Amino acid sequence: MSGTLYVVATPIGNLEDITRRALRVLGEVKVVACEDTRRTRTLLTHFGLATPTVSYHEHNESSRAAELIARLLDGESVALVSDAGTPCISDPGYRLVREAAAAGIDVVPIPGASAAVTALSASGLATDAFLFVGFLPSKRSARKARLAEIAGVRETIVFYEAPHRIGAMLEDLREAFGDREIVVAREITKLHEEIVRGSVSEVTAKLTAERHRGEFVVVVEGASDRGAASGDDAIPARERVAELEAEGLTRMDAVKRVAKERGLPKREVYREVVGDDSGDA
Repeated sequence: MSGTLYVVATPIGNLEDITRRALRVLGEVKVVACEDTRRTRTLLTHFGLATPTVSYHEHNESSRAAELIARLLDGESVALVSDAGTPCISDPGYRLVREAAAAGIDVVPIPGASAAVTALSASGLATDAFLFVGFLPSKRSARKARLAEIAGVRETIVFYEAPHRIGAMLEDLREAFGDREIVVAREITKLHEEIVRGSVSEVTAKLTAERHRGEFVVVVEGASDRGAASGDDAIPARERVAELEAEGLTRMDAVKRVAKERGLPKREVYREVVGDDSGDA
């Protein structure tokens, strides 16, 4: 009988975020496959676990997957982890999961932290549907081309970005998407956690004044379903705000979007909405 492949989420910063189930599984399996054995050993040692580890990363993924599949078929259970968060999400692992499933091996997910979902949940942007992009290409021409491809996506968009590229990424984002509302999170769940909100230009100005550490999650509002360019100026601001509220936005977020669509001050749009409300009373 073959073993089980467990896909185990680990903390993205705060070690208290690991689950009891994850700890039990990490202690019971024969081996833990991980990106960086030193980093995972630190985690295991912190919780008093002595389970052996083996490296599994993008440079040895093909050969190591074959070795792990053989061990699984021999009856050994294996835990797959990444350096932080949920394996296979912008991290190695999908090849092992795919080959295990093809071999008839049980694949069991052990859910937990994910930087993308954590940042999205605290963003205040629409969460009913979203597009996870992960890391954009490092070369600027390819990055700009990718942003142009998704500029019209109406769902909230989630990116990952490295600290040394965040400034250039935001510059290209504004060029491709316009000055939309975004939320940038860094050091999530750690001591110096920071969540910055505002338009692309506002957030860029805030970030350029600081030194950056840790990877960033960038959450961007989707393209507007309607806009001034498509003739929506004819729709009363109050009605447009009501439409956006029905889609799940708060009143203030809806007011901000309408103001941006029409090139008007937020207070002017808000005054029209509140004024109409007062008149109906």
